[in-house]
Amino acid sequence: MGLQDLSTVERDIYYAASDHTTSAGAVKTTLLQEHALLENVSRPTFFRALKSLQGKGYLEQCKNSVRGYYIVKVPAR
Repeated sequence: MGLQDLSTVERDIYYAASDHTTSAGAVKTTLLQEHALLENVSRPTFFRALKSLQGKGYLEQCKNSVRGYYIVKVPAR
């Protein structure tokens, strides 16, 4: 599964997450929502796409912190 198989919103979230990943490898959802690629995406659509990306293996919820932090992954093909 490649990026071309993602919806536009999913792809934009993945790109934004890649842009904002910290040195610890995590990104906060509030930073993602403020990204220019996602400024016109509604909150429910954002969170549906975020959950979908988790299911597809592109993002993983950070286990070392409180909710709202995700780790960008490269899914296995």
